[in-house]
Amino acid sequence: MFRLWGKIWKDNHLVQDAVAEEAGDDTRTHKVFHTLDELCREFDLGRPIWLERNIREFQRHSKTRFHQDSFIEEIDFDYLEIQILEE
Repeated sequence: MFRLWGKIWKDNHLVQDAVAEEAGDDTRTHKVFHTLDELCREFDLGRPIWLERNIREFQRHSKTRFHQDSFIEEIDFDYLEIQILEE
């Protein structure tokens, strides 16, 4: 079971969080994209753009933050953080 934890932060406070799960034989990358899409639907957000910074952080720490520069639309929070809970 693959589990991804998404958290929305504003002014150093956790505003909203959710966990998305993916069971299957997909690659780790596909599981990340599928669960991130599920989290974005739950948070009513557009899909963030993966910048080089995000890719490097996620590969090293299984965790990254998406700031305003990763979203096309204006966001009313500081950042969306995702972290792998279980692989």
